[in-house]
Amino acid sequence: MAEAGSVNEGIQVECSETSAVLRSISVEVDEGRVGKAFDRAYGELRKTASIKGFRPGKVPRAVLERVYGASLPDQVERVLVSETLAAAIESADVKPVSEPDIDAERPEPGSAFRYTAHVEVKPEIDLPDLAQVEGRKPIVLVGEDEVEAEIERMRERETKLVEEPEDVEASEGHSLTLNFVGRIDGEIFEGGSADGAELELGSGTMIPGFEEQLMGAKAGENRQLDVSFPEEYGREELNGKQAVFDCEVVAVRRKELPELDDELAKDLGEYESVDELKAGVRADLEKTRETEAARALDRSLMESLVGLCEFEVPPGVVQSQLQSQMQSMHQQFHGRVPEEVLHEQLQRMQEDGRPMAEQRVREMLLIDAVANEQGLEASQEESDARLVEMAEGQGTDVDTMRAMAEAQGWLPAIEQEVRERKVYAYLAERATLVDVPPEETPEA
Repeated sequence: MAEAGSVNEGIQVECSETSAVLRSISVEVDEGRVGKAFDRAYGELRKTASIKGFRPGKVPRAVLERVYGASLPDQVERVLVSETLAAAIESADVKPVSEPDIDAERPEPGSAFRYTAHVEVKPEIDLPDLAQVEGRKPIVLVGEDEVEAEIERMRERETKLVEEPEDVEASEGHSLTLNFVGRIDGEIFEGGSADGAELELGSGTMIPGFEEQLMGAKAGENRQLDVSFPEEYGREELNGKQAVFDCEVVAVRRKELPELDDELAKDLGEYESVDELKAGVRADLEKTRETEAARALDRSLMESLVGLCEFEVPPGVVQSQLQSQMQSMHQQFHGRVPEEVLHEQLQRMQEDGRPMAEQRVREMLLIDAVANEQGLEASQEESDARLVEMAEGQGTDVDTMRAMAEAQGWLPAIEQEVRERKVYAYLAERATLVDVPPEETPEA
């Protein structure tokens, strides 16, 4: 279908539907406006052109055309497109979702200038009866053994290291304080020496043979360890090399777990007794499971809705989403992994990450479609409540969180998150939900 029309300042516009997500906007700029664009360009050029035999600002137009005539049309093209594109898009009643691609003729004085803007738009989505959407809601269960295991982990975090008497021989689980010097072929090597190093025997943190040769050592004892670096240790100068470490065992310590009593409960939080501790741990585990169950339900609702809707996805938006995913990965791992490894990961995402990007775009379009159909928007109060929630989660005040959000441009993302929450809540109210055991819940 084509639409024709005109807008002010000498342009004609026609819009045609190339596909469900692509519009072609043909623009013709009349020769009068083209001529004025060339006049302005040559006028600006005359101010700065330096041509032998002519004073600055006095170079004739004919001379400028002879010298710069081959390159100036490119500049005029950019100016004309920049000046007319927004008006053309408005005239065509099109709402772009990505940067338009421009195919343009070469402008010439005395002739109309024509170009075509290829504009991506949102697809029209026919939403199904939402009762057809199916959601899987995991049943939240917390067993007594899970509560006890979590409390045991909390006890272990309160473990103290108690120094053993001098006659106690070190064994697996003991923590040793060591001073050591490493040599290869009699020469001290970089990174092979330390004072006050802490080592738990049996942890496997040192190269093979190192910990084993310290079994049975006592505080104050000196031992010489003969070890071999693995062939693929990761440092070329050490790969496969024989080394000798002169070790001084400064101290031998054992782990001492605190008793599970009311005093420990008080140390672990705002609890007055072991019973309160258990109740608090159970409540925390249930809250975590509820959050996980809600996310799993949301995922299943969206998977079901996606399966019920067929529509084309704008490729430019998918590309933008892929670039955003790559940028996020770069920010997350830059400086934390070797640059060549990060480059390989980004290259792999560039090649293989498009399906994930397309899936995310498809989901965002569906969320937008449901929100628009039902008038679901984030109110100021709801956005403020989310800011309070974020501030509490990071242990800061809401004013600081708001200032940070404004400075870093988070506020639109916060509004979008609130809007998405409302969409998922709306879907859950109207979908067919099935309770499933936790073991049947797919991982995120």
